[in-house]
Amino acid sequence: MSDRLRAVFCDHLSLVRGKYLPASKIRESETRFCQSTFGVHYDRDLLPSPGSMMMEGLPDMELRWSEADIRDGWEDRTKIVIGDLYDTTGEPLGVCPRGALRRAVAAWEAKGLTPKVGIELEAFAFQHDADGKLVPYDAPGAIVYGTGPITDPAGFNDAIWDMADELGFSIDMITAEYDAPQFEYTLTFDDAIKAVDDIVLFRQMAREVAFEYGIILSFLPKPIEDAGGSGLHINFSFTDKDGKNALSKGGKSGPDHLNDIATGCIAGLVHHHKGLAGLLAPSAMSYKRLQPASLSGYWQNWGGDHRNVTTRVTAEGGAKARLEHRMADATANPYTAVAAVLQASLLGINNNYDLTPAETGDGFEQTDAEHGVAATLNEAMNDLEADVALTAAVGQLLCDNQIFMRRMEAEKTEKMDAATLRDFYIHFV
Repeated sequence: MSDRLRAVFCDHLSLVRGKYLPASKIRESETRFCQSTFGVHYDRDLLPSPGSMMMEGLPDMELRWSEADIRDGWEDRTKIVIGDLYDTTGEPLGVCPRGALRRAVAAWEAKGLTPKVGIELEAFAFQHDADGKLVPYDAPGAIVYGTGPITDPAGFNDAIWDMADELGFSIDMITAEYDAPQFEYTLTFDDAIKAVDDIVLFRQMAREVAFEYGIILSFLPKPIEDAGGSGLHINFSFTDKDGKNALSKGGKSGPDHLNDIATGCIAGLVHHHKGLAGLLAPSAMSYKRLQPASLSGYWQNWGGDHRNVTTRVTAEGGAKARLEHRMADATANPYTAVAAVLQASLLGINNNYDLTPAETGDGFEQTDAEHGVAATLNEAMNDLEADVALTAAVGQLLCDNQIFMRRMEAEKTEKMDAATLRDFYIHFV
């Protein structure tokens, strides 16, 4: 039997917070934290944000879980569990990101459809040099789709793979990405809540395993100024009551074979493009990554098998039919990000939005899109606040908390140079 339980939740900053509990408390299925954690920023500044109750006495909130959700952890003698947050009256906590995803899943299930999700994570690796300065990991042979020891000389990705396999994570792929030393980690499709639970725990595990090798594995959107960015791509589909892929149309794929569900989802994502940025790209660094011609989800567009559009209709049809939304980065809470994508998609169906034509440009020198995302974090918060349909669907209190906290972040980071901005985030994301 394990000696302890690590009970955790993923907060408004996408940080995994928790506590260790003795084995005797594993069956109690709840523990308490201070609700004002939702007013704490990266620099430990405590702020009176909506939902944090900072000015109302900093009361408790409860983290609850079921015994069936407890799983093996990657630390010795330790189990781990992710739970849902409630206030002390027993009501679901309005700022809980996992609760927002539960509501989004329930809204789709009310239509007889079960959301399936697969997430791609990208990250840069750093290490300390002889002077203690944080520098990019020395991987001189790294290339895009690189594998083997010249891509990862220390072998920390092998250790991540081994631990993931031991813990039952279903890895779809690990490979080197375009900019060295950058790597991509993808888990296979699963029910939405389980898929996000897995990616949150996998990301935390990967960072902690890499740390044992002296590697700071950073999922920041653009930690190296003259390199590309790192995203958190959200792939999704739905199964119907018969277990079939509800996005499939006759087993065919691509923009010419969209069914009504796929059409509505894309229309919703395009319509709420600017508001979504405030939830999917919620840091000052996000807007270093979200630029034209950057394969990052900048443009308000969609297309077929095209990596320079925001919503991509993949070339896989039939049981593998899916949509890929490419805007998010890992400063977004993954529960909130997936909830926002699912809710925007549902708004497209419920409101019967018109679907704009598919992108015909290359995305580098020419695009059909007229609009992109905001230029700054503060402007993105204005766009989120203005999108009242999206904020109501995702959860008003959660969005109000996001807007308040990220506006403060914009103020804190406004005059930082690239190196200082990286250091503001890097040990957290």
